[in-house]
Amino acid sequence: MVSKVVSLGYVGLEVYPVEIEVDVQRGLPAVTVVGLGDTSVKESRDRIRSAIKNSGFDFPSQKITINLAPGHIKKEGTHFDLAMALGLIASSGQAHIDLSQYYILGELSLEGVLRQVNGVFPMALKAKERGKKLILPFENAKEASLVRDVKIYPVKNLIEAVSFLSGLGAEAPYQSVAAAAAPRKPEYPVDFSEVKGQLFAKRALEVAVSGMHNLLLIGPPGVGKTMLARRLPTILPDMEFEEILEITKIYSIAGLLNKEEPLVHERPFRSPHHTSSSVALVGGGTNIRPGEITLSHHGVLFLDELPEFNRTALEALRQPLEDGFVNISRATRHLEFPSRFLFAAAMNPCPCGYYGSKEKSCHCSSPQIQKYRNKISGPLLDRVDIHIELADIKADDLLNTQATGELSSVIKERVEVARSLQRKRFRKEKIFFNSQISHRQLHTHCVLTDEVKDLLKAAIKHFNFSARAYDKILKVSRTIADLAGRTTIATEDVSEAIQYRSLDKNLWI
Repeated sequence: MVSKVVSLGYVGLEVYPVEIEVDVQRGLPAVTVVGLGDTSVKESRDRIRSAIKNSGFDFPSQKITINLAPGHIKKEGTHFDLAMALGLIASSGQAHIDLSQYYILGELSLEGVLRQVNGVFPMALKAKERGKKLILPFENAKEASLVRDVKIYPVKNLIEAVSFLSGLGAEAPYQSVAAAAAPRKPEYPVDFSEVKGQLFAKRALEVAVSGMHNLLLIGPPGVGKTMLARRLPTILPDMEFEEILEITKIYSIAGLLNKEEPLVHERPFRSPHHTSSSVALVGGGTNIRPGEITLSHHGVLFLDELPEFNRTALEALRQPLEDGFVNISRATRHLEFPSRFLFAAAMNPCPCGYYGSKEKSCHCSSPQIQKYRNKISGPLLDRVDIHIELADIKADDLLNTQATGELSSVIKERVEVARSLQRKRFRKEKIFFNSQISHRQLHTHCVLTDEVKDLLKAAIKHFNFSARAYDKILKVSRTIADLAGRTTIATEDVSEAIQYRSLDKNLWI
């Protein structure tokens, strides 16, 4: 007898139905799982054997074949356990259960207890799209209920699942918490007002966030590079509801959601260690998973100690930084992960960290300094709009307990005004921020007066700016003008933008 159960699988961020067929026939006792399952899927046969026996059911001493269709897509994960066990119980005639209306998810313990699984939020979206009901572990119920108009039936163990499907258990669906999970104001434990001094750097970060310009902070140890970067999310505008759902979907598949509060309200801030591989940053691997750049989508990716990262890993960031997504290709699959984020990085000016410092002397030789800086390629630096040098903090600033910096909320208001101007400017185009302006669009959105042209001509001649650096100066100037509420770019806007090109002027030699 063959029984059919439908579950859900995912490849990358894409969810698809998986039809599980269970056939019990006469023959030598054996369990065969087919359908291109990974190791965790094949190990399910041992988990469901114990779960079925320990739940009071009989495990058939016959030839059992379990097929997961479609057979050309690799299946991965432990969330097929419950569906396979229910299919086996139905196929062996131990219970008369209707499995046609449900998508069934859940990992089984050896005792038959259901455990939490990943990717439930996008699976609930698929269930809503197909008009199906969901049976899943009780711990995943709150996450699934974020999707409106889908009926969810959480169960705690295999016995409850069989009772419910047999019509013996409660039939009322789980009460949705979608109304209670409406977007709320994010709360951050840090604030820009806590940063003493570094007014020039704070201004640069405000400009970077306003136009989504990538930035690099350079300075000796202890001047506040990491402290400043960790406060970037506090001045980013609050996420739209569509962005919240998109981030929640990514974090659900990655298994990073908070069980008690599954909806992601705060913009992501990811700071991977410098030993991270290119797969960890970009995504992929044997079982394709989103990397740090996708986990940073709509947020901030911060790479501290930038030259210490593997060169191959850094070079892998070039295409995502340019396109806003990353393509991962395999022999049988082509996946696209979103990766529109604000890239921020920090580094010391030399191996010892004190080159150019007025407080401590540098002991590095010129070849050592050059080798250290050459770890970052020119093409990667070309994708960084703003690079600034941070000076040592003065003793007076450190000891001054009376003076407080500008609150993040105040800076955030200016950023939101600048962002609204950009939305209005690009409403008929396929871009959202000044940093995305193409070379052709520069002539439309960055109109220059003769005075500004003269200033740029002198700067290009004096600092030997490249054509790409010239484009970036114009884009940053456009953002500075937006912050000031100007429709045209003024000379002071260009002058400030030129100050944010430290590597072009004097450091990277």
